[in-house]
Amino acid sequence: MLAVFTVSVGFGVVLPLLPYLIERLLGAGVEAAQVSRHTGLLTAVYTLALFLFAPAWGRLSDRHGRRGVLLVGLLGFGVTMLVFSFIESLTAVYAERFLSGMFAAAVTPVAAAVIGNFTTTEQGRARRLAFVSMAGIAGFLLGPMLGVFVTRFAAGFFTLALPAGSVAVPLAATALLAFLVSLAVVFAVPGRQGSDRSKKASTASVDRTAWVVPKLLILTFIVSAGVGVFEVGLALRGKQELGLTTYQIALMFTECSLVMFVIQAIVFSPWFKPDRTRWLIAPALSVLTAGLFLVPWASDFTSMLVVIGAVAASAGILSPILTYWISAKAGSAQGWELGKQTAAASLGGTVGSAAGGLLFNIAALPGAPFVLTAGLAALGFLLSLGLPHLLVPRNLGNGLLAP
Repeated sequence: MLAVFTVSVGFGVVLPLLPYLIERLLGAGVEAAQVSRHTGLLTAVYTLALFLFAPAWGRLSDRHGRRGVLLVGLLGFGVTMLVFSFIESLTAVYAERFLSGMFAAAVTPVAAAVIGNFTTTEQGRARRLAFVSMAGIAGFLLGPMLGVFVTRFAAGFFTLALPAGSVAVPLAATALLAFLVSLAVVFAVPGRQGSDRSKKASTASVDRTAWVVPKLLILTFIVSAGVGVFEVGLALRGKQELGLTTYQIALMFTECSLVMFVIQAIVFSPWFKPDRTRWLIAPALSVLTAGLFLVPWASDFTSMLVVIGAVAASAGILSPILTYWISAKAGSAQGWELGKQTAAASLGGTVGSAAGGLLFNIAALPGAPFVLTAGLAALGFLLSLGLPHLLVPRNLGNGLLAP
């Protein structure tokens, strides 16, 4: 949980400051379209690195153990953020985003794979995967606000003259956190693989419905594309169209994460059976579709908060549910399958972030990235129809999970 929290803080602390950082690095007179483009591309570079490296890290952890891969990821993540925290170059910022994403790819799927290996019940798997997901949300929840407050504190307490959009202090603080958490991983994470009690049964289930996991991966891509557009759109729309302050933009990200956190705590509570979560996939996709479609028509800070709540609630439900069912079908290949899910999520985030930045300032298509992604989410809703009966076939009876 601490490992996932750390990489999420590292992502969340930078995102609200990106437009201001880019504006300063490009100099006075920079066009809004340039800021939008670089904001989307920098976010996409990070998620692209996750897409490229997550399956490989997951396969490596299947073969050689989870702890070593987690340590490499955390230490590499900390080093890249520390080295690049004081470099004032747009090219270096691109390099930092890619390298940080590469090492973050060794953390998130492998942490989930640890849960898949060392839990003995489906209720335990669902709850613990939710805890890991909530730790990631907590990091993203605190990251934007921490980025603003830590910078202000450092500037005031140490009398530092920090330029607008500086990320030096938040990145250095996140690097220190990564080094401390790596020490905890040494003692907390088992060095050997756990026994996977469901290997044979789960393999049989996947053989009968071999295309169910690819379907879940497609839905993961769609949800992540929507979140990618949404995240970039919050920063750009807040600054360029609504004239919000950095504090208000950070507050929007905080609300988004807080709603996700609360909704996951409710859905994955001990009173909600894990196999019942499959019935929430289609309704959540419909809410996500509506929320993304309404973003361009949210004309002030208050209405933005309402739309954020709808999108965050639906995405907060969908992400851990899809992770749980992929883990339930993965058998002994937890690292490989969850690495592929991280890759699918990262590819969706890459496409969404890039689209959010590149299409944001097209005058002929106002709200284009949000409307197009809403259409993609609608296709995901259609794809999800009938999925509950594929995840738990009726012939199993009594609502039992296939594994």
